[in-house]
Amino acid sequence: MTVQHKEELHVVGKSVPRRDGLGHVKGTTTFYEDHQFNNLCYLKMVRSPVAHGKLNGVDFSEAEKVRGFVTYLTHKDVPNNIYTILRLIGVGPDDEPVLAVDRLRFKGEAIAAIIAESEEAANRAASLVKLDIEELEPVLDVEEALKPGAPAIADTGVNYFIYENEMDHRQVRLGDVEKAFQEADYIVESRFQSSPIEHAPTETTGCIVVPESDGRYTVYTNTQALFFSLDNAGITLNLPFEKMHFVGGTSGGGFGGKVDVITEPVTILAAMHTGRPVKFKYSRQEEMAVSSPRGAWRLYYKDGVMKDGRIIARKVTTYADSGAYNRHTPYAVTKHAANAAGPYNIPNVSIDAYCVYTNKAPSSAMRGFAVTMASWAIEQQMDKIAEVVGLDPWAIRFINAYKNGDMKPHHKIAEDATLIEVMQAAAEMTGVDLPQEYKDMSSAEVSHD
Repeated sequence: MTVQHKEELHVVGKSVPRRDGLGHVKGTTTFYEDHQFNNLCYLKMVRSPVAHGKLNGVDFSEAEKVRGFVTYLTHKDVPNNIYTILRLIGVGPDDEPVLAVDRLRFKGEAIAAIIAESEEAANRAASLVKLDIEELEPVLDVEEALKPGAPAIADTGVNYFIYENEMDHRQVRLGDVEKAFQEADYIVESRFQSSPIEHAPTETTGCIVVPESDGRYTVYTNTQALFFSLDNAGITLNLPFEKMHFVGGTSGGGFGGKVDVITEPVTILAAMHTGRPVKFKYSRQEEMAVSSPRGAWRLYYKDGVMKDGRIIARKVTTYADSGAYNRHTPYAVTKHAANAAGPYNIPNVSIDAYCVYTNKAPSSAMRGFAVTMASWAIEQQMDKIAEVVGLDPWAIRFINAYKNGDMKPHHKIAEDATLIEVMQAAAEMTGVDLPQEYKDMSSAEVSHD
């Protein structure tokens, strides 16, 4: 057996070629749209023109007259129409329809699928579908959504995700925050608000589904979660997993936005109904308007700080805008609550994090989602604290940085703290001459005797 030396496996600091880099440069990379099939049909979605409403009826009579029209699909055609993406890891309940039943909860929600001989025919037919909608008052603000009397969005009758033990939000508690506020020399409060962020991939979301002669369905897709998408599609369609063959490959941009299992189930269903290959591709307008964005967050921070810069209390209240359905936000809020105090040793912490429903496009994953928003707010708050106390922003972070052995707010001991070392390296790389006491610090375990 050949034993490789440690340095042969070391890649940090070296240029490592991307596996798909050469194909991109030479123009030989295969994307899902590069697969060509005879007798291909095109799927176009009929979408809600309102943010909130009752769907009383759908009339396809004019759409059926369009030359090239093949068929249409509604919720009645979907075996398990109500789903949620994270059911595979036990985050539920199922709450989102593949195709709307009688309620419309965000502008652009899918109502029916039109399948036609050409993309032009599909677009034309979809535009002629008549919708009977009773428009309802939309709820567009997270705090307004939680007020008594706000129009209910979810079928549960409340506008928040219900966690285990009937909890309406995630809570984290350490020490006695209110007592520490009374002892603090300074109280520093801030409100932060982010907006939804669209991933805007170069390649829009899509797939092509091909019925095979052996009864299987081959799905060429740009999903970021191949087997996740396969399993969800199988559950939605009551289709044995072995009846599907998902073919992935290079995605033309994703950043977390192509994990939502939106296009594959309904396109497979269209292929099942027509017996023909079917393509469903988001237009650029659809990608921007109805694909899951990074969700908006509202964050309130209140800190109790001593004159020497020590933060002795941190109270955090945050609201994640889930949009109309669960998708990834309930899980995101759990991650967020565990990180909302930041990498700092604060003895008294109170965190309340809410997953809130509004009549907006459901939000989803994007590069460190939930934790990113906490970090964004925390570091602005740290700068504000430094200004109030009259200390350098570097100092306020070194004074409060976690060390191994410190207790985190969620009652876990810090074991791999490296903030001090990272800051020392960052200072060196950017030409900042730190005071010697900060150069000598480390994250080595501290004694709490």
